[in-house]
Amino acid sequence: MAKMFRMISGALVRRCSGVAAGLRFALRPLCSAPGPGYCPTIFALSSGHGKCGVAVIRVSGPASASALRSLAGMKQELPAPRTAVLHSLLDPGRGEPLDRGLVLWFPGPHSFTGEDCAEFHVHGGPAVISGVLQALGSLPGLRPAEAGEFTRRAFQAGKLDLTEVEGLGDLIHAETEAQRRQALRQMAGDLGRLYQGWSQALTRVQALQSGTP
Repeated sequence: MAKMFRMISGALVRRCSGVAAGLRFALRPLCSAPGPGYCPTIFALSSGHGKCGVAVIRVSGPASASALRSLAGMKQELPAPRTAVLHSLLDPGRGEPLDRGLVLWFPGPHSFTGEDCAEFHVHGGPAVISGVLQALGSLPGLRPAEAGEFTRRAFQAGKLDLTEVEGLGDLIHAETEAQRRQALRQMAGDLGRLYQGWSQALTRVQALQSGTP
């Protein structure tokens, strides 16, 4: 029994240490300065860099609704949740047209991060992307997202567990069919269920050991 305990413990520690090392950033406080309860709204280009037909710019946080209204020139009413709407986008400071694209509204907690989110699907030219990002950066309460910050917020909101976060990273970097299938299984919770089984086995072994004279 003790040998089984050591084997399971060793395997679990080896596997989890790799996940934890890559997620120290995820364990940082989600909302910090300038005051208690303050949570900045973040934005970033979520699609790949470089010229492309369509680029996706994501916004997440409490000011997402106002950002969407500012760039799309909406007064009060927002698009229906999770519904793409074609809209002209304007620079809120100068009123200059930036592009014409799709906008989407994801009210929290039913979003990737669990927060209010908005997406702008615009043409993927560098000037268009730069113009939209600069316009978002000019709005109060918004700042560019740090690397991995959307996923960190999803993790801290309970939308993803550690193994699903790792699976998401694997899926983004998958280059082969086998890697893609493995990453999808991990995102579906296969690895999490395996770890849960190990945890239950370890708990039973510890209980048996503690009850042994």
